[in-house]
Amino acid sequence: MTLSELKYIVAVAREKHFRKAAETCFVSQPTLSVAIKKLEDELGIILFERCKQDILITPMGKKVIELAEEILEKSKDIKELALDAQGDYSSELKIGAIYTIAPYILPKLIPKFHALAPKVPLIIEENYTHVLANKLQSGELDIVILSLPFSEPNIETLAIFDEPFKVIVPKDHPLANTKTTLSLKNIENESVLLLGSGHCFRDQVIENFPNLMHLNYQSDRLQRTFEGSSLETIRYMVSSGAGLSIFPCSSLSERDEDLFAIKPLHDPVPTRTVAIAWRKTFTRPKILELFKQAIFQIQIPCTMPIKQP
Repeated sequence: MTLSELKYIVAVAREKHFRKAAETCFVSQPTLSVAIKKLEDELGIILFERCKQDILITPMGKKVIELAEEILEKSKDIKELALDAQGDYSSELKIGAIYTIAPYILPKLIPKFHALAPKVPLIIEENYTHVLANKLQSGELDIVILSLPFSEPNIETLAIFDEPFKVIVPKDHPLANTKTTLSLKNIENESVLLLGSGHCFRDQVIENFPNLMHLNYQSDRLQRTFEGSSLETIRYMVSSGAGLSIFPCSSLSERDEDLFAIKPLHDPVPTRTVAIAWRKTFTRPKILELFKQAIFQIQIPCTMPIKQP
């Protein structure tokens, strides 16, 4: 049994296809197939049932593959631990961030981190919180940036900053010229554009404005329209006059003043806490510390940095 053979069976389990698995492992399909057959013969069990249009993992195969994933992750940890101890920061760091944070934080973070660790390649993924959580647990990601609350076994979190929510209003809307802060009452008769289900920021907005989904703003039509959309899409819809929206302040900048008016919310102002998360078993403490240093160097005017002990 070799690490290569374990890598091959994990790839087939993920891809559900021998040719695609071989491509991800950078070997020929016959090489991969022969290696897997050799492992099955050695173990005396069948890992995969080969069908014409599909590959089924046998019950015993699932148990073997779970152990193979753990072994491969540990073997990678051993190599990275050794490199980190030698001061060799050349291996990649896999970063994840939720959709409502990545476009606004990463452009500021990457130059800061690169200045501290210029030889570390960054692999970056944007996704939903639950997807990032699964990939963090499995070792597919090393560090994720998201909003709290976030509670997962074997995961450490560190809060970075709190940020208030703000209302964005079309420039020709009557509310754009008001001098006061806005409340739910101000927008209860307006079309309010929200992100689609799956976005944690959508849930946070609804949590802070519990009656929002019951107001008369054609919610059914709008929610279908914006299912899975981004803050960037909503930003331009608001500027076109399609409605109002509620944004985290880190996603807003001076460039938006030409598109729409940005209005503060009435006290108590709803906020979210942005944090980083990593596995407690993460084996590159020096790289983690450099990442923390970089992210705390970021300056976002509207946010409230959290003091570190």
